[in-house]
Amino acid sequence: MAEENDGQERSEEASVRKKDKAREEGQAVRSRELNTMSLVIAGAAAVWFLAPASARQLAEATRQILERIATPETGMFEALQLGLDALIWSVLPLLILMMVAGLASSLAIGGLVLSSKAISFKASRMNPLSGLKRMFSAQSLIELVKSVAKFLLVTGVSIGVMWSLLSETMALSQLPMEAALSSGSRIVGLSLLLIGCSLAVVAAIDVPYQIAAFNKKLRMTIQEVRDEMKDSEGKPEVKSRIRQMQQEISRRRMLADVPEADVIITNPEHFAVAVKYDSARNGAPMVLAKGVDELAMRIREVGRAHRIVQVQSPPLARALFYTVQIGGEVPQALYVAVAQVLAYVYQLKSYRSGVVPEVPVYREARIPQEFRKDAAGAGPTDEVQGESR
Repeated sequence: MAEENDGQERSEEASVRKKDKAREEGQAVRSRELNTMSLVIAGAAAVWFLAPASARQLAEATRQILERIATPETGMFEALQLGLDALIWSVLPLLILMMVAGLASSLAIGGLVLSSKAISFKASRMNPLSGLKRMFSAQSLIELVKSVAKFLLVTGVSIGVMWSLLSETMALSQLPMEAALSSGSRIVGLSLLLIGCSLAVVAAIDVPYQIAAFNKKLRMTIQEVRDEMKDSEGKPEVKSRIRQMQQEISRRRMLADVPEADVIITNPEHFAVAVKYDSARNGAPMVLAKGVDELAMRIREVGRAHRIVQVQSPPLARALFYTVQIGGEVPQALYVAVAQVLAYVYQLKSYRSGVVPEVPVYREARIPQEFRKDAAGAGPTDEVQGESR
């Protein structure tokens, strides 16, 4: 049955951000059946391999305790301390192995999760109605069915093991203590191993179920996905404001380069492109700044403030605006047109300095058809007289 939130079906897979948030809250995939199976099998291995040595150690400790008790100068407290030390050292390897097995099984599918939120107090946990709801939920019913099935399986396997090992178990009473402890530990280890194998069947079913249930629990509605994207990427109005600020910074940086231009080619009002030619670079002329409408007006104002020559050439201004990025070089197809503009500028400067007696006249070169970006109403052969500002 699909879970719903505000009438919306949780149909979308959980995002990485939601999975990370779940881990921060202490939520992770866990399987109690896998943990139980690991502990039983680890216990079986420990009893099988370590119990004989531990049994011999306990037998020797028991013998020493009895000998000391029989000695008048040995106190009861000393004998008990000796027995306690022997017991601790004999079971310590078993405890360590069980602890490692339990920790490894817990981390196998969910990984390590360290979160204070998982153990923090929540008033909702004290609500009786919430507790009753959890008791009679579908999840509780599934857990009940698993527990009954596991009980029947383990009980059946245990009865079968006990029946098959009954004769060996009865024979332990006729063996010496050390041999009886060694043989008994092997019987216990074998029994635990067979029971652990039966629990492996339960764990093999439970682990995929727990993973699927956990992923289903974290599923998101389409609205939650949209909200998360909005939060992660920023609200549209904030993004728009940031974009405006970035554009304003870019404009200021671009306008700061306008005083270095040799010429500003204009539309004359809608477009403005600042061009510079550096003969030392032995490269093509570069576009230092460009703009349309208000930005074009600001480029022209900066140009006038720094006495940069402005030339009206609508076709060339539009061609450069649409085809050359700021800081880019003029394409080869526009070399002739830009060269004529620069030549006119140099002649105009020479005239102003008195080197040339006649006023230069700018005649615009023809723009290749593929570079024509004519505005509405402008013909393909428009020519505008050069104008100095």
